[in-house]
Amino acid sequence: MQDILIVVDMQNDFIDGALGTKEAAAIVPKVEEKVRSFPGRVIFTRDTHGDGYAGTQEGRNLPVPHCIRGTWGWQIRECLQGCCREEPVDKPAFGSERLGQMLREEDARETIGSVTLVGLCTDICVISNALLIKAFLPEARICVDASCCAGVTPQSHRTALEAMKACQICIENEG
Repeated sequence: MQDILIVVDMQNDFIDGALGTKEAAAIVPKVEEKVRSFPGRVIFTRDTHGDGYAGTQEGRNLPVPHCIRGTWGWQIRECLQGCCREEPVDKPAFGSERLGQMLREEDARETIGSVTLVGLCTDICVISNALLIKAFLPEARICVDASCCAGVTPQSHRTALEAMKACQICIENEG
């Protein structure tokens, strides 16, 4: 039985770049500690957009170019880059179908006991991937470490945590 940690979008643009917040910056040391001490497989995701971002649905709804492939903002935070044991999963949308498929294939090889998610933003990409993983691995324990996540706002962070609880996702370190 294996445990997996998913580090969602710990990229410069979400920390102190185009969409950064003080709450996002505050979790960086906690995420680094969690990643360095995690005994299982660690998979990073990377929000990835191209030059045509403004023409996408996301770009029309959130007209702030961010995480454009190859830019500083797209990069995983430098202190975490050394913790990447494999190439990050690039994702052009909030949730990553590719990540779900990878985990299902891994579970077929060796049962996944738990998947823990940390990262940014709780109310957009963390919740999207937690629910997606729950659909791909309905019998695995899916958890979110609230102390290693930040939302667009503190209120939307709390709202997302409550929504995930309602969907049988374990919320750890909420206090």
